[in-house]
Amino acid sequence: MSRFAIGIDLGGTQVRAALVDELGNVLQRVEDRTDADAGPDPVLGQIGSLTDRLLLTCDPGAIVGIGVSAPGPLDTETGTALEIPTLRGFSNYPLRQELQKRLRFPVSLENDGIAAAIGEWQFGAGRGIANLVYVTVSTGIGGGAIADGRVVRGRKGMAGHVGHMSIAPDGIVCPCGNKGCFEAYASGTAFTKRARARTMECSETSLARDGGIVDSRSVFSAAAVGDPLANSLVDEEAEILGRGFTNLIHIFSPEIVIMGGGLSDQFDRLRPGIRSHVSQWAMPAFRDVEVVRAALGQNSGLIGAAVLAFIA
Repeated sequence: MSRFAIGIDLGGTQVRAALVDELGNVLQRVEDRTDADAGPDPVLGQIGSLTDRLLLTCDPGAIVGIGVSAPGPLDTETGTALEIPTLRGFSNYPLRQELQKRLRFPVSLENDGIAAAIGEWQFGAGRGIANLVYVTVSTGIGGGAIADGRVVRGRKGMAGHVGHMSIAPDGIVCPCGNKGCFEAYASGTAFTKRARARTMECSETSLARDGGIVDSRSVFSAAAVGDPLANSLVDEEAEILGRGFTNLIHIFSPEIVIMGGGLSDQFDRLRPGIRSHVSQWAMPAFRDVEVVRAALGQNSGLIGAAVLAFIA
């Protein structure tokens, strides 16, 4: 008899759910805009509704459990959301316990970066690899690591907050309160903020002349047709990502670094600059580590969450 799991990816913008088989195939996927300001009960209600929709598409008796991926910091040992800045009311909240009350299947909980790392390790770009680092570059930056064939979870299961290592002493203040964080410089949010500031200073760029919204998509589009400022911005982003990835390569000694998240959609354009920085600044023994794009795209976390249910 075939077995299935339900993976949930709870984010500040969207909550997504997927029916996943044992081979990591997403059979059905549903989503809803997160009611982020409403508090825990409505959000958990959304998770329940999405789960019910998936159960209509399969035999509920074949479901082994539900894995939930959520932003942190999370204490996954106790199942507590210590603080989720993008979701009101999720401070010291017993997330796993409350979900278990509402859902009729065993519930597993994991930090979203670690869940995505597990998904890529089991079924994506890291399949068959014992040592890897996954980094999601989107609104913020998060990640997870696999070392010696095991998931790195650390104290309280909170390892992998790679966006909050400092790469610029006394630099930009990060939303976390620290200065110079990787996230404050290399996230999609930081990239867009930098692009808007530079566009206001440069009347010669097509970004300014077109009068449209300046965001990561418009910057990469302008770069593709030769806009000098847009290309400079993209090259700078690649250099900053390369700086952060080089640090992670030195710390974890992975076989590969996997880049996911929204900015990974532009990986082909960013890769040469990332590769150049790693080749120049990594210690010689580490320079052969490749940086690759996530193979599962936006499903990395969903599939990783489902894996948790299969192995629970």
